[in-house]
Amino acid sequence: MTRQSRTSPAASERSLHQAYDTALLDLDGVVYAGGEAIAHAVDSLAVARAEGMHLAYVTNNALRTPDAVAEHLGELGIPTEASEVITSAQAVARLIAEQVEPGSKVLVIGGEGLRVALRERGLVPVESAEEEGLAAVVQGYGGPDLAWGRFAEASYAINRGVPWYASNTDLTIPGARGIAPGNGAAVEVVRIATGAEPQVAGKPLPPMHRETVLRTGARRPLVVGDRLDTDIEGAFNGEVDSLLVLTGVTDAAQLVRAEPRHRPTYVDRDLRGLLTGQPAVEQAGEGFRCGGWTAVAVDGRVLELRGEGGDPLDGLRALCAAAWTEAGDGVCALDAEKALARLGL
Repeated sequence: MTRQSRTSPAASERSLHQAYDTALLDLDGVVYAGGEAIAHAVDSLAVARAEGMHLAYVTNNALRTPDAVAEHLGELGIPTEASEVITSAQAVARLIAEQVEPGSKVLVIGGEGLRVALRERGLVPVESAEEEGLAAVVQGYGGPDLAWGRFAEASYAINRGVPWYASNTDLTIPGARGIAPGNGAAVEVVRIATGAEPQVAGKPLPPMHRETVLRTGARRPLVVGDRLDTDIEGAFNGEVDSLLVLTGVTDAAQLVRAEPRHRPTYVDRDLRGLLTGQPAVEQAGEGFRCGGWTAVAVDGRVLELRGEGGDPLDGLRALCAAAWTEAGDGVCALDAEKALARLGL
């Protein structure tokens, strides 16, 4: 089955941490939320690492440096080297460095992660649009306290014709209290003020995938994420397999309606899914069966769940197969509300 024609979550007889050599893990919504470890993340990653899987942490959040991220993961009980952290700040810094002269000045709208990544590429981060010889503007997530005036500073430079880059365009970011505006929301503010379009480096775009491959050397990677439009689409674009975990932004209803580029290879509740195989979804008459559940499209209008039940996640996998098959290369328009309510997901 090609990724372009994926109509069902895949099966794996082997546990995923044995089937793949490297897990490319998103952080926010996968490993932690609001700075605190997500349930089962620490223990699951410890087992995966102990049994030979290489762990790399790939984040669109450009705020913190790899050193700071590694230190935070260590505090959560996940021993990590800075070299195991890949950020969109690193990806956008490489992208800029390939297009401007060494030693060029770059206006930074964001946090320390961007400044460190720019210096690593031989560029000079600056704070004012009035800097003489300004070569680029780069925008990344700056945290909830980023001053509004920073967006104005970016706009002044961009409106004069200075090239604009963005680490990523995630509209939201998960936190301890819920979902908050992400860097993509801030990019929209500057876009409205300038009418310009930035060059973007982060997931799901190729610069981030290239940065990850260069830094990890993974040969059989598995992307692990919580977002369809960044993590899973990034895996699709990079032609590698993916595991969606339901601990962050994406919910069951969004997964059922996923278009082809947003359909993960596997789906599980949380990072315990790394340590297990994945059950098969099989065609059963006019529907699709997984575990004790069978999902059927009825009269081209509604998705129904039948059978004796069991693990709700198996029901979700069956629903995905029925919905994705019905949708083909589009988005499923069938009503799945009652079926999803049965699962409690």
